[in-house]
Amino acid sequence: MQHCFADRLLPILQNIVSDYGTPFHIYDAHAIVKTFHAMNAAFAGMPFKQYFAVKALPNPHVLSLLLTQGSGLDCSSPVELQLARSLGAEGNDIVFTSNNTSLREYQQALDCGAIFIFDDRSFFDSVADLPNLVAFRIAPHGVNADSKLMGDSTQSKFGVPIEDLEQVYTDAKRRGATRFGIHGMMCANELDVNKALAAAVTVISTAAVLGRRLDIDFEFINIGGGLGIPYLPDAQPFDFELYAQGIKDSVKSHFGSDLPRIVMECGRYVTGPHGVLVSKVVSRMHKGKEIVGLDASMSSLMRPALYGAYHHVSFPYVTSNKNLRCDVVGSLCENFDKFAVDRVIPDVKPGDIALVHDTGAHGHSMGFTYNGRLRPAELMLLDDNSVVEIRRAETFDDYIATVPVRMRLIS
Repeated sequence: MQHCFADRLLPILQNIVSDYGTPFHIYDAHAIVKTFHAMNAAFAGMPFKQYFAVKALPNPHVLSLLLTQGSGLDCSSPVELQLARSLGAEGNDIVFTSNNTSLREYQQALDCGAIFIFDDRSFFDSVADLPNLVAFRIAPHGVNADSKLMGDSTQSKFGVPIEDLEQVYTDAKRRGATRFGIHGMMCANELDVNKALAAAVTVISTAAVLGRRLDIDFEFINIGGGLGIPYLPDAQPFDFELYAQGIKDSVKSHFGSDLPRIVMECGRYVTGPHGVLVSKVVSRMHKGKEIVGLDASMSSLMRPALYGAYHHVSFPYVTSNKNLRCDVVGSLCENFDKFAVDRVIPDVKPGDIALVHDTGAHGHSMGFTYNGRLRPAELMLLDDNSVVEIRRAETFDDYIATVPVRMRLIS
């Protein structure tokens, strides 16, 4: 949780909890906008556009906030496309980057004029009509793809293997394509600037080589997202200015004065640090080890349970000097329902407010309703320090909303 966010939220949080209850996610609108503008400023002097990855935080109020600032939206499903369009995004405001895509989804993307990224050679071969602008995604490969979340080309389900790229662009050109782009996302949650930059330069250099060999011009080079945020309290934030400067230098080196547009599709980097899950301690237990139970569960934040991701947990109003080592857990009937394992925290008691940090991306959006533990509300802290509800908590009626009153005969 960044200092500015904490400085603004903590003086009013106890009153919010008293009036509104817990759990809920809350996001800092000011910091989200500030991060977006800082990204644009770092790329000053060359064509650049950031498309927010909708999957990170698909709340219409957050997406509208970013759209009004000039952001595009990166979508990966028909529902995300529909959400983007409902907010007024059209055409080049949208990039559609999907995987295992159906022809119906492809047509939906074309119908709204989105920039479509082909993820697979066989799918490209199966479509009858090509869009005006053809772009392919490169499969992760080489030393730049050492993220365990991405894998390499032998493990990943994403993208066209690099050895096949020349052929697919040749085929696109043969089929009448005259406008081209390229996409590559080689890392995930990367904090090492050198690794992230090496991955981006791989995409840039690949585009330059293909352009020369095939005599095609790339309108854009999409270097993906994958930039990390400092989940660990002592981790250093990603140096975006250094990263952007390295990319600008590489593009100018490879393309001279005829610069393609650099495109990014960051989600986590834009909103991740600017959200927290607010919860309360429900219980203290001892079952072979100390356990602290919260009134939120992994249905509100599944990253720690899904792949062992670290999220800092703090108790901002606990003043005890005594600490305990414990698991911080939820209430699901799953032993993986844990926000923290063997974590040292203050000596808390039931009723104490708990903050699970950095839930502004892949928190609420990855939620689910197993065990009837419904997804919590989303709130937003505005510039004037007022707080608004941008999504209410789910209710029993939501839980059964798709169940018909009478069973419908199918056949």
